[in-house]
Amino acid sequence: MSNAVKNLIIKHRSIVEDDWTVLRFPDTAADAGAEPSPPQDPGSLAVPAGKVIVPLTVWLAQRDALGARAAAGEIGVWIASDERAEALKGDLAQLTVVAVDFPKFTDGRGYSIAYNLRTRLAYSGELRAIGDVLRDQLFSMQRVGFDAYATRPDRDIHDALKGLSDFSETYQASVDQKLPLFRRHLRTGAGTGAEISVEATDLGAGI
Repeated sequence: MSNAVKNLIIKHRSIVEDDWTVLRFPDTAADAGAEPSPPQDPGSLAVPAGKVIVPLTVWLAQRDALGARAAAGEIGVWIASDERAEALKGDLAQLTVVAVDFPKFTDGRGYSIAYNLRTRLAYSGELRAIGDVLRDQLFSMQRVGFDAYATRPDRDIHDALKGLSDFSETYQASVDQKLPLFRRHLRTGAGTGAEISVEATDLGAGI
């Protein structure tokens, strides 16, 4: 039996072994006083064998070469917070995994990317949050369509899992609940004693 430490991920509310590798560009931070390294050409970045989640720029530059591996379920794509999900519009059907990177927990742009993937682009595969992913974010992340979470390795993943159940009710509509609370609430019909749905009777329900 191998003694290698397995990477763990939260997926569908369970902690499972992660068999994907996230490919990132090499760290180009320069030593003090040295000239910064030029950005690497995404078309030249080598994609290793196995199940790999590549940067969006690498996918766009190497789509033809990676297409067969994507069709076989071996290539996923991750999107940076300053990129747009629409760049994958014609490719989503062949991608088993799409990940959204959170460079720091205070950067909320990834929520909009995920929401657009699920609603406007109708992506139905695994939608994974990567990067600076903490317990306090997980409940909101699942609301916009994430179903997998690569939490920060320096935090307890078992504690993070509890974040998916921090609240028992939600007020606003989102990917996980199409109706806001006021449209789900049942009121009693005046003088009848019968419960009636606000969705069917409240003229302001669609506002």
